[in-house]
Amino acid sequence: MMDKLAHLSFEELVQQVRACNLCADFLPLGPRPVVQLSPESRILVVGQAPGRRVHETGVPFNDPSGDRLRQWMGITREEFYDDRKLAILPMGFCYPGTGKSGDLPPRPECAPAWRSALLERLPNIALTLVIGQYAHAWHLPGAKKSVTENVRNWRDFWPENLPMPHPSPRNNLWLRRNPWFESEVIPELQERISQLL
Repeated sequence: MMDKLAHLSFEELVQQVRACNLCADFLPLGPRPVVQLSPESRILVVGQAPGRRVHETGVPFNDPSGDRLRQWMGITREEFYDDRKLAILPMGFCYPGTGKSGDLPPRPECAPAWRSALLERLPNIALTLVIGQYAHAWHLPGAKKSVTENVRNWRDFWPENLPMPHPSPRNNLWLRRNPWFESEVIPELQERISQLL
């Protein structure tokens, strides 16, 4: 797939991503790839996959998770949705459906099909926020198995990458058990973002 994508311009590649229906048979609400990117983007946000609300609006992190993420980053909605500042490429571009304990994992076809070609066309990324286990596995070479261990060892990846827990309200218990994340990591993150933007 990568060879077929190499000759495409940035705009053509993004157009193909937005028209992708690779996993259509497995998506309960059908394909609707939700991504945000520009060759100028300075920060990359890598989540898991869009939730139902994001699928409905077509706007990434347009939910309580996004509110918390923007708060952690110390930026406004306007800054967050400026693709010259921020690219958003989840591990799966479409809403995968819901399982017993929340949304299903990102579809496994998505990242191998598109990820490398898209990342190659983002030459100005200086910081990648790596959110959740699927993103950790792809973006953090030598990462531990557990999200908590990766986040605890965040300085091993800093300042190019920051392993993060998911900002979902479902993670409130994790945040209560790991108060050091918001007291120690978030101020460093906000300082780095203000330097980059």
